[in-house]
Amino acid sequence: MTEQLMRFFLVEDDDDHAVLVERSLKRNRVGNEVFRVADGVEALRYLRREGQYSQVERPDVILLDLKLPKLSGLEVLTEIKQDKVLRSIPVVVLTTSDAEIDRERAYFNYANSFVVKPLDFTKFRQMVEELNLYWGVWNRPPIFSESASGNTQS
Repeated sequence: MTEQLMRFFLVEDDDDHAVLVERSLKRNRVGNEVFRVADGVEALRYLRREGQYSQVERPDVILLDLKLPKLSGLEVLTEIKQDKVLRSIPVVVLTTSDAEIDRERAYFNYANSFVVKPLDFTKFRQMVEELNLYWGVWNRPPIFSESASGNTQS
């Protein structure tokens, strides 16, 4: 089995959580790319390649916190899944909330996974490493061309 290097897009406003996620994603797979923004508005600008993000590459996986400034994670998720170009990118909701209503809303808006951040540092790191293993090694996403992703000129 060959491992491909992944481009993770982390949307997280908590600096401590972001550092833990970034370190854990890069720990065993040095070449993984992790790009982070700290609010929902910047997340959409990045994904839509607007302004300073015009040259960024499409992420392979989005790790999305729910409690974000400017635009909530659920609002970002809704925008992503309504966009023909972005909707195929897997979105993992990564949150401290274990509320049933948050899970329901996330899955209703087509989240690919809902993961509750453990409070314990060791468990948090293990959870991120297992996410990395699943999305980076075991999962087999399709390779989208520009025309298959709906980004065509008619």
